[in-house]
Amino acid sequence: MEFLQPTTWAEALEARAAHPDAVPICGGTDVMVGINFGHLRPAQLLDLTRVADLREWTTEEHAVRLGAGVSYARVITELGDRLPGLAMAARTIGSPQIRNRGTVGGNLATASPAGDAHPALLAADAVVEVASVRGSRRIPVTDFYTGPKRNAMDADELVAAVHITPPSGPQQYSKIGTRNAMVIAVAAFGLALHPDRRTVGTGIGSAAPTPRRAPAAEEFLAGELDAAGLWESRAELPAGLAARFGELVAGSAAPIDDVRGTAGYRLHALSVMARRTLTWAWAEHRTASGNDSAKEV
Repeated sequence: MEFLQPTTWAEALEARAAHPDAVPICGGTDVMVGINFGHLRPAQLLDLTRVADLREWTTEEHAVRLGAGVSYARVITELGDRLPGLAMAARTIGSPQIRNRGTVGGNLATASPAGDAHPALLAADAVVEVASVRGSRRIPVTDFYTGPKRNAMDADELVAAVHITPPSGPQQYSKIGTRNAMVIAVAAFGLALHPDRRTVGTGIGSAAPTPRRAPAAEEFLAGELDAAGLWESRAELPAGLAARFGELVAGSAAPIDDVRGTAGYRLHALSVMARRTLTWAWAEHRTASGNDSAKEV
């Protein structure tokens, strides 16, 4: 197995162009599992750990530009106040050792339906920045997942960063597994309230061929909040609203039966998680300062 080790982003893109079949590796939390279990035998590995640019995060026009090599541990410690939904998701990932190695960029490149970061990125309307020697482009995260473990990148492209504008309202994340820690999600759900534009963001994980949003649930909830003037009044949610939201979220999923859970259990879990996260997020919204403008980053 050939081991390619670029030290700059330009060298990494050139190596990717010259060896499009090489498997990129950064944290290695997915790639090494595949290799160790014999599911993956690449002729070449493209090691990105020496590319310092990938380990940086910056702010651009109220959005966080999160380098593809920023670890989950750093998302928690350095960005937990700006991106609480993504930080909540990061806290559910593996052990401290895994969170020190794993990256959001790697989660995107793998594009597993069970990837923990995806629901939070979908709820926040994140945008993925990919690059090649031909240039860079940005892909809305809703268009990034094209199939099970497939994404919209071309063969010569790498994930450079993900851009996330912190939602102006509360964010929540919930995950169901076969135990409380160090487990792959049976189902996961992310929620973000956007009171500045009176919209709702959702993300479903591990309950469809790809991570996906729940558009019917988003439209229903945003419409109900708007019609009742709840964005402004911050009054209690009407009886039955959260339950109906949960039903619509479950209706957007397309789970399967597998060793981790049945399709029926996943649908039930999603409806419960959606109802609970909405209840938690709305309680936070009711006690917020009242500033609905985009949060400064």
